[in-house]
This record gives sequence, structure tokens and C-alpha cells, in this order.
Amino acid sequence: MIGVSKCLAGVNCTYAGKNNLQKDIKKLVEKKKAIMLCPEVLGGLPTPRTPCEIVNGRVVDQNGIDRTYEYEKGAQLALDICLKNNIKIVVLKKRSPSCGRGFIYDGTFSHTYVKGDGVFTKLLQQNGIKVYNEDEVEDVLKIIEKEK
Repeated sequence: MIGVSKCLAGVNCTYAGKNNLQKDIKKLVEKKKAIMLCPEVLGGLPTPRTPCEIVNGRVVDQNGIDRTYEYEKGAQLALDICLKNNIKIVVLKKRSPSCGRGFIYDGTFSHTYVKGDGVFTKLLQQNGIKVYNEDEVEDVLKIIEKEK
């Protein structure tokens, strides 16, 4: 079992109320090989919601409201789901302030990227869970196939 961002499985839960469907991810969910996660929604944020980015270590929305609490709460709840289900691999949405790995938006809301990880990604890595993004789905599928 792996964990996946709900938006990658086709659920309309992005800040804009849309999804980022990856057909292979959706198939894994349909075959009951993946559990969907959305830390932002788990943390109590609505869909749609005001875009957020990480600014000086805090998650702040485009109106300047600090949403760090919701992001940290949602990350912890999503981690708990991963641990409960013995999930060792997750595929998350790149560049997200929650799920990004390697690069995230820079906090200026200008679609500029900087090196960094999202709140949920950091928590997963601290707990030994391997994080991939949607560009690495083929790699994850190969890992899953080897484990059969």
C-alpha cells in the first residue's frame, strides 16, 4: 500500500477546487493499492481556498493570514494514516507548500520556485517514509511491481 495526494487521483481538492489527475495514480486507488491523502483538507482548510506559500518558515495565504497551524495539523493527521497503514512510499503533488519535495513556491505568489520541502513532506521524511512526486510515478510503479 502506498499513499497518494488526493488531487493526483482526480479528487477536486486543490486550492482552486480542481484536481491534478494522474491516470496511473487513479488506477492504483481503484485497485486498492493506494490510500488518498490531502493534508490541507485534513487540517481543516476548505476547497476551494486562498493559495498558500511558505514565507520565512510559516505557511501564509495570499491575504497574509498564517495557516501554519492547519498545515501542521493536516500533516500530522495524514502521517498518522500512513503509519496506521504501514505506508513506506507516497506520491505527492510537486511544489505544494504541503506536499512539495525538492522545490516549492518561493512565498512571493509569483510562480517562482526555490529549493525546499513542504510541511507534510518534511514530516514524512522525518519518519522514514520515501516521498516521490507525480513526475516519478513510473519509478514508483516499478518499485511496487518488484515488491509483489
